[in-house]
Formats: sequence, C-alpha cells, structure tokens
Amino acid sequence: MTFTGLASILPVRDLARALDLYSRMGFRTSPYEGPDEYGFADRDGAALHLAHSTFHDPDASSVMVYLYVSDADALHQEWTTAGIEGRHHAPKDTPYGLREGAYVDPDGNLLRYGSWLPGYPTVP
Repeated sequence: MTFTGLASILPVRDLARALDLYSRMGFRTSPYEGPDEYGFADRDGAALHLAHSTFHDPDASSVMVYLYVSDADALHQEWTTAGIEGRHHAPKDTPYGLREGAYVDPDGNLLRYGSWLPGYPTVP
C-alpha cells in the first residue's frame, strides 16, 4: 500500500471568487459537480481543495499549506506582478536551507512556499 496523493482543504467564503483567484495564480481550477459548494485547484502536482464555509473568519484562520517550488523568487514575482490580491511576503533565505516566501489569500489561508538553496536536499 502506498499513498498516491495529498490535497489540503482551504475554507473560502465565496467559492466562485476563490476559483477565479486560484486560476489567476496559475492553478487549473474546477468546481465540484455535486450539490456541495466545493472546488479544486491543481498546479504541477500540487492539489488544493476549496470548500465554501459560511462561518469561516479570515481574521481568525489558522489554515497553513506549504508548497515546495523550483524557484520561490519566480513564484513571488509571478503572483505580485499579476496583481493577485492578498498579502505577499517576499522570499528570504532561512537557516534550514530554503528560500522561503508566503502569501495569505483573502480568506486568511496562508500558503508558504520555498525552494531549496544550493547544497540542501531537493525533496522534503
């Protein structure tokens, strides 16, 4: 038996807006075809699920996801120059070998992302 994938579920207040946002961030998005307000965002093997939550409070959210990327600076540049709304934090080198940045979406979900610095592993 092996694990074949992983998807983090992010709460969102407006599913249509969240699907549009993640699409503009370079994810392939699609709504769930069933009765629930649910959607999918995939990019290069990274899977996020978006779930409508009536009671979600972005100011109190503690949802965090970590994305390993090939170039943290390039991703930061892509998202900031595209005018993606939310809070962007530019990448910095860390003592644990990653060049790491962060993005907080309008629903308060934190997406941290990092690329390995030379001499460090290329997989978590």
